[in-house]
Amino acid sequence: MKNIAIVYWSGTGNTEAMAHGIADGVKAAGGNAALFTASEFSAAALSDYDRIAFGCPSMGSEQLEDSEFEPMFSVLEDKLSGKEIALFGSYGWGDGQWMLDWQERCTGAKIIGGEGLIINEAPDDEGLEQCKKLGNRLAAE
Repeated sequence: MKNIAIVYWSGTGNTEAMAHGIADGVKAAGGNAALFTASEFSAAALSDYDRIAFGCPSMGSEQLEDSEFEPMFSVLEDKLSGKEIALFGSYGWGDGQWMLDWQERCTGAKIIGGEGLIINEAPDDEGLEQCKKLGNRLAAE
């Protein structure tokens, strides 16, 4: 049974809803899911989990949220080499460039599914199903 950390920041609740959908998918596949906000997670916790899903919406000019998520992720990113991770987030404008930039920062890590999961605005039923499938993959692969 895999232990999965789901670490996210959400301003409007969209990325939080995605995080809960991913947790549902992890649990449905027989894994353990632990949800953390960005301010609750630290580098010391990395070794406690088999895989980690990081979630952050696109902010400003397609960048990660800069007061809580970016500082937390900056501390962790050079410790992700060899780790299996997932990236996810919502956006309201742009073309997903923030996710492409974020993926490039994760050198040395294996991104489950090969790319991040992005959903425009609030996840609808189809979007929540994509989140659950990502959770299944995190627990099963």
